[in-house]
Amino acid sequence: MSHTFIIASNNAHKVSEIQLLIGSAFELKTLADIGFTEDIPETGDTLVANALIKARHIYEIYKQNCFADDSGLEIEALDGAPGVYSARYAGEPVNHQKNNEKVLHALLGKSNRNAAFRTVIALIFEGKEFIFEGKIDGKITEQLSGSNGFGYDPIFQPNGYDRCFAEMSLSEKSNISHRGIAVAKLAAFIKNS
Repeated sequence: MSHTFIIASNNAHKVSEIQLLIGSAFELKTLADIGFTEDIPETGDTLVANALIKARHIYEIYKQNCFADDSGLEIEALDGAPGVYSARYAGEPVNHQKNNEKVLHALLGKSNRNAAFRTVIALIFEGKEFIFEGKIDGKITEQLSGSNGFGYDPIFQPNGYDRCFAEMSLSEKSNISHRGIAVAKLAAFIKNS
């Protein structure tokens, strides 16, 4: 049985990652697919708050099953930064290269490079709200490597691997990533509903 969900995103990398993980169990419609063009301000101070803000905004307008996510990179030596501000860590507009450079600069000379990627998905399904979380621990590398993925993928190396996310194929990364873990929980919930 196929369900249709609006995903509160137009990030092509994110949408293709999620579609790969959920397969044909449900059809995703992006904000562009439904003609939604405004920016939804992410004013929350936690990943959960931002995911809920986006999902609630879309649900209020379209009254359709939808979900939104917010992800953040949390670095031990930086007291959890950039965290909820990960996308805009180096300022506006969003620039992944500058974000990565700012992190590498902030960690110069620091031996503790422990970090975690977290994703929170807020789902509004048949009018009810549900939260799914995924987390993967790893470390920040000394330099950028790889050309796959997006965001902090070129500097995040998950524990137990000798490569960073940007050096992995999309399916390899999706099987172990924070987003993959959260989406697997989302997909299992939907399939059992």
